[in-house]
Amino acid sequence: MDTRDTELKKELDATLHARRELGEEYESALVDSFLEKVDQRIDGAVERRVRRQMAEQQMVVARGARAPKPTDSWGERFGFGIVSLVLAIPLSAIGGGIAHLPGLLVAWAGIVGVNAFQAVRVNPGLFSGRHRTNKDEDRWED
Repeated sequence: MDTRDTELKKELDATLHARRELGEEYESALVDSFLEKVDQRIDGAVERRVRRQMAEQQMVVARGARAPKPTDSWGERFGFGIVSLVLAIPLSAIGGGIAHLPGLLVAWAGIVGVNAFQAVRVNPGLFSGRHRTNKDEDRWED
């Protein structure tokens, strides 16, 4: 039980004690007073919850407006390249030994495809081409 519940219990006890002292003629006024306090607490709790949800939504919108930065490091990219080259040797030998030149081409097409996929995953705009910005256009105009 948290402090708000204990406070509310104290309010109820005080209301019941006052009803016993004042009699039944003040019962409706005491109940109305107690219900008003309960209503205020509910309103406060709802208001806090709405504010919290609004803040969470604003954070989601603010985070969604910016593209997340890639989480992998230079070492991870370098390691991926080294592993790719190391695995290229046996793949080339197997492809060339079984299917000669077409097998070698298929093996290297797969290696290039995996590396291209990794490069695009790390840098999504890699193969989209260069776009001139307004700054570049304004700089060259007289």
